[in-house]
Amino acid sequence: MRNAFIRSFKKEAEKNNKIILLAADIGAIVFDDFRAARPKQFINVGVAEANMIGVAAGLALNGYIPFCYTIIPFLIMRAFEQIRVDLCIQNLNVKLVGVGAGVSYSTLGPTHHSIEDIGLMRVLPNMTVVSPADPIETELAVSELVNHIGPTYLRLGIAGEPKIFDDKHILKIGKANILKSGEDLTICATGFMLNAAIKIAELLKTTKNINSEIINISTIKPLDEETIINSALKTEKVITIEEHSIYCGLGSAIAEIICEKIPKKIKFQRIGINDNYSFNYGSREYLLKVNQLTIDQIYKQINLLDA
Repeated sequence: MRNAFIRSFKKEAEKNNKIILLAADIGAIVFDDFRAARPKQFINVGVAEANMIGVAAGLALNGYIPFCYTIIPFLIMRAFEQIRVDLCIQNLNVKLVGVGAGVSYSTLGPTHHSIEDIGLMRVLPNMTVVSPADPIETELAVSELVNHIGPTYLRLGIAGEPKIFDDKHILKIGKANILKSGEDLTICATGFMLNAAIKIAELLKTTKNINSEIINISTIKPLDEETIINSALKTEKVITIEEHSIYCGLGSAIAEIICEKIPKKIKFQRIGINDNYSFNYGSREYLLKVNQLTIDQIYKQINLLDA
């Protein structure tokens, strides 16, 4: 995803000299070619994330389109007050690009994991939250961000995420897309976990003859309420899967819709990271296993099919 973002960002910046990349030192080396070719469109503010948000706000007030790029905890948690005050209260056109969704910075430990960021960003008025599922969606999201006005958070993994979509895929901010229609169960997933959702749906079909509807939630805020409601009314069973805390993330957002806007009873289950940090040492795949988020573990957790 990171490399896909860089490719797409370079293309957009070459077309529009108002697009500026701000980096907080981390990741600066991957932009060496871009910085050499377009030095006026790159600013390395150093390890000063809060200051980076302030600089971006100033640029936005002067008609530029700043992208702030660094690791998610440093961008979202460390600079939260500046994001709230400088960007969201003023509704400024600044794009936050956070790298390292979920436990993808595996061996660096819980200080570098990102399991609270969706909740922090979706609570902010004026903030849009975009969570692409693969490199193709990441590239499409960049052009969407350029054309979208207002503060936006782009949540990315690092590298190695499998390609799900082809070049014909379309991503629109505020619009979910149904990958597969079904009438027995709705599976809503975002980001890296969409690939797991696809495989889980296949398992459910072969083992229990459950025909699942898979919804890719690439925009977590604003949610595509119509698509979610229509699917929930059809299947009457909804699960959410995310590489994020079960609190305040995708599952919570969809639960709010189901509780408030669907009068009939819908069976619902959130699957994500429970109320804990990951202190185990190992790869992303290992940490997903520790957090019960492998394909087999998620499959076994689904508890609303026989009720």
